Amino acid sequence: MFDIRAIRNEPETFDKGWSRRGLEPQTPAILKLDEDRRSLQTSLQELQAKRNEESKKIGLIKRDGGDASAQMDAVAAIKTQMGELEEQERDLSKALNDLLSALPNLMADDVPDGADEADNVEIHKWGEIKSLKGPDHVEIGEALGLIDFETAAKMSGARFTILKGAMARMERALAQFFLDTHTAEHDLTEVSPPLLVRDNALYGTGQLPKFSEDQFSTRETDHYLIPTAEVPITNMVAGKIIDTETLPHRYCAHTPCFRSEAGSAGKDTKGMLRQHQFYKVEMVSITTADKSEEEHERMLGCAENVLKKLEIPFRTVKLCSGDTGFGATKTYDIEVWLPGQETYREVSSISNCKDFQARRMNARTRVKGEKETNFVHTLNGSGVAVGRALIAVIENYYDPTDGGVFVPEVLKPYMGGIDKIVKG
Repeated sequence: MFDIRAIRNEPETFDKGWSRRGLEPQTPAILKLDEDRRSLQTSLQELQAKRNEESKKIGLIKRDGGDASAQMDAVAAIKTQMGELEEQERDLSKALNDLLSALPNLMADDVPDGADEADNVEIHKWGEIKSLKGPDHVEIGEALGLIDFETAAKMSGARFTILKGAMARMERALAQFFLDTHTAEHDLTEVSPPLLVRDNALYGTGQLPKFSEDQFSTRETDHYLIPTAEVPITNMVAGKIIDTETLPHRYCAHTPCFRSEAGSAGKDTKGMLRQHQFYKVEMVSITTADKSEEEHERMLGCAENVLKKLEIPFRTVKLCSGDTGFGATKTYDIEVWLPGQETYREVSSISNCKDFQARRMNARTRVKGEKETNFVHTLNGSGVAVGRALIAVIENYYDPTDGGVFVPEVLKPYMGGIDKIVKG
């Protein structure tokens, strides 16, 4: 969401920013709606003043015993006219709000221009790639008898998975390891949030109204299944004024995530890469405008650290303009090496939304003792996607001698000391 006053003052800046996302100039339509709305508001103010004036005349005439019917008719006519203008003003305000709500965030100046993921810029790589080519997680998991796509598809359809035995335990171990690392080493507070939210929560973080087709919703109630824990955690500050002295607020949560993946047919559909239901450890930071860029780098370090501890090779990229998400001003992706695909694949996205979400949910901060408020800055990122991390472990720790999967050292305490997952 955007400050309409800023758009009035610098329309060229906004159109230039949106053009980087491939949009045509938007400010002419915005400013026309804004001008018409303000004109109506002025007319309403003038009519209200006239109504007050006529009402005073009625009182004076009646006090003197005169006939005030003409003035009363005039007040009634003004009231009718005002009702019509108020309805028009509401329609214009809604149209303006709908237009602004559908527009993406402006990107940071250092976001590289580009059309899609091929134009993302690599920042650095970490870790030694020990296997350039190997079987993928589907072959390994099915051979071990611990990943079952067929049975899941019979009960739920495509893009669902059943994990069994040691593989299910490793999924749980990864989530616990991520949470323990973030809370103990990275100073994040663990949260267990609702998995069902109302539309206002999704509006606040930017999933609605533009991405409604990507959401799963309930039939009986006005709820949506969360696409990520970013939604309920960020909305913890919705409508609040937070003491600046208490910021930043840093949170993490392990939740299932639900996405319809509309429009992604045929893309990454094999195995567990793109599921309708998956688990993720999410990080969210709420901070001040002057600290958000620093917090962005810090969150990136938190996500990279858990992968380093797992000893999974990865690379970090800065997303180009064509690949940057709707609500983000800048995003880093961390991509893990997958021998089964012979490429790097995303396991975490760390985004700075600045005040984009805060404006939508009216989340502000104020220095104690002062009256002025400012919008907070919100950041979110995977810390990391559990299912994709599991894929990376399966493929990078695969033992071709017996088809088993070694357990990373940091996961052994969570796995009861098991050194390797083998076929039972």
